[in-house]
Amino acid sequence: MDEIVMYGADWCGDCRRAKVWFRENGVAFTEVDVEHDEVARDRAIELAGGRKNIPVVVFPDGAVLVEPTNAQLAARLAGDTRG
Repeated sequence: MDEIVMYGADWCGDCRRAKVWFRENGVAFTEVDVEHDEVARDRAIELAGGRKNIPVVVFPDGAVLVEPTNAQLAARLAGDTRG
C-alpha cells in the first residue's frame, strides 16, 4: 500500500473534515465506506483496536490514527510519529 487509506462514512463530520484536509494539502488517499461494507467496517474496528470511532486512517507504513485532528494528520505526515 503506497497511499493513505481512510475508513469512514458520508454522515461522519470528522470524516468529511479529514477528507477536506487531505485535499487541501494535496495528500492522496483512498476512501473506504464502512456504512455499506460490513467487511470494511469490521476491518476498521480491528485496526482501531476494537473502537468503533471513525475515521480510521491507515498510513503506508502501517501506522493508524483513529479520529485524528487536522493537527495530528499534519504532524504524522511531517514525520512526527509521537502522536
